[in-house]
Amino acid sequence: MASKKIQLTLEDSTVFTGQSFGAKKSVAGEMVFNTGMVGYPESLTDPSYQGQILILTYPLIGNYGVPSNAIEHGL
Repeated sequence: MASKKIQLTLEDSTVFTGQSFGAKKSVAGEMVFNTGMVGYPESLTDPSYQGQILILTYPLIGNYGVPSNAIEHGL
């Protein structure tokens, strides 16, 4: 899946630039933070985060990949 350069604009007009993944559409929502060191695949599929923008803060997120059975985990 090719990523696309995107912008996250906050209510105070602060802008962050990054790479997108997932659905190609504009969204708005409450930003929430997860500071866990492991378990991010579970966080990304946790229904309690529905309708929110999930920010993962641990700097090594993504280093160990995601489960190979992605469909089972909703990834």
